[in-house]
Amino acid sequence: MGTETLSTVETTEPLISQSPTTNNQEFDTETIPTWKEQITIRGLVVSAILGTLFCIITHKLNLTVGIIPSLNVAAGLLGFFFVKSWTGFLSKMGFLIKPFTKQENTVIQTCVVACYGLAFSGGFGSYLLSMDENTYKLIGEDYPGNRAEDVINPGLGWMIGFIFVVSFLGLFSLVPLRKVMVVDYKLTYPSGTATAMLINSFHTTTGAELAGLALCLELSRT
Repeated sequence: MGTETLSTVETTEPLISQSPTTNNQEFDTETIPTWKEQITIRGLVVSAILGTLFCIITHKLNLTVGIIPSLNVAAGLLGFFFVKSWTGFLSKMGFLIKPFTKQENTVIQTCVVACYGLAFSGGFGSYLLSMDENTYKLIGEDYPGNRAEDVINPGLGWMIGFIFVVSFLGLFSLVPLRKVMVVDYKLTYPSGTATAMLINSFHTTTGAELAGLALCLELSRT
C-alpha cells in the first residue's frame, strides 16, 4: 500500500491586490451637510407629493392584491428626478439654486417610504375600516365571532392616536433590530443597500443620464 505525502504551499502575497480606489477617497473627503441643510422646503414639497402618490398606489394594491412590494428604489429615483428637474428649470430661468445633495435625496426617499409604509401598516385597506357598524350588519349579527362590542366606527381622533402608536412602535423596534442585525452580525440590508448605491450613482457626473434611463425602464414596466 502506497503512502501519500501532502505538501503545503505558503503564500506570502495577498490573493487579491488591494489598490486604493478613487471613489472611496472621494466619498471620504466629501463634506456632509448639517441636518438643517439636509431638510429643505423643496424636499418636503416633493416628499408630500410623492408620499400622496405612493399612498394611493399602496391602497390600490392593498385592496386588490394584498401584497405591497418594496418601493424604496422607486422613491429614491422619483425624488431625484423631480428635484433635479426643478433645479434645472430654475437654473435656466436665472435663479441661484442650492445644490441638490445625496443627503437631501435620502431625506426625500425616507419620507416617501414612511408615508406609504404607514398607509399599509396602519390597516386602512384591511382591518381598520372593516370594524365599523355597516360591516357588522353586513356579516350578520348571528355569525360566530361577530360581536357587537367589537364594533368601532372610524373617527379622526382615535385613528390619529392609533397611527401615532403604530409609528413609534416600529421606531422602537427598529433601533434594537438594527443593533443586532446590522451592527453586530454585519448583515446586508438588501433594500437599503440597493437604494444607497442607487442614490450614490445618481449624484455623479453621469447621474442624470442614469436616472433618466432608470425612469424610462420603470415606466415601460407599468
